[in-house]
Amino acid sequence: MSKQDNRCRLVLIAPDIADIDSRAKILDGALRGGDVASVIVPQYGLDDQAFQKHAEVLVPLIQEAGAAALVAGDTRVAGRVKADGLHVTGNAAELAEAMEKFAPKLIVGGGNATDRHHALEMGEIRPDYVFFGKVDGDIKPEAHPKNVALAEWWASMIEIPCIVMGGTDPESVLTVAESGAEFVALRLAVFAEPEQAPAIVASVNALLDEKAPRFEA
Repeated sequence: MSKQDNRCRLVLIAPDIADIDSRAKILDGALRGGDVASVIVPQYGLDDQAFQKHAEVLVPLIQEAGAAALVAGDTRVAGRVKADGLHVTGNAAELAEAMEKFAPKLIVGGGNATDRHHALEMGEIRPDYVFFGKVDGDIKPEAHPKNVALAEWWASMIEIPCIVMGGTDPESVLTVAESGAEFVALRLAVFAEPEQAPAIVASVNALLDEKAPRFEA
């Protein structure tokens, strides 16, 4: 087990940038900063055709860096660009449909667990992970307390890993790590100042190495 596998790891949410080349360059920089478990690529406001073009550029770049590329939204795009997985933002029925079609060939996780009831509904489908928060839900410096509380409850009794959306402050990863969550997702905390992204990823990993609780083997 590597050092990173026994503590909360970083997941990046690809930044919302319309220019493909800038987006790729900024994401590539962040991935060079240190350990990243996976990158979720949301569709944001792009139409399906533009989204596919973005995914065609970003997915191989993410995979070359050793992270899993998870496409949020269009399942056809995920298949065409050979993504590692699919991030489902819809309800439990949509998650179940995606699991039926794509698991275990692709990683399939769900992100609409707004309370315990919905989280358990998703858990029954046995996805690869559940996501607490929204991929663009980083509106305050800290992670949303409700998502942290859900993660704490979930991690104490369910074996399916969870990802919690962090805040705009890179140090928000510690509160998430202390909840027992396996992964913390960052977006604006890393990409608000693109030239700083590699250094922020490095510092987040150093912080988690130093202070995150360790999972039992």
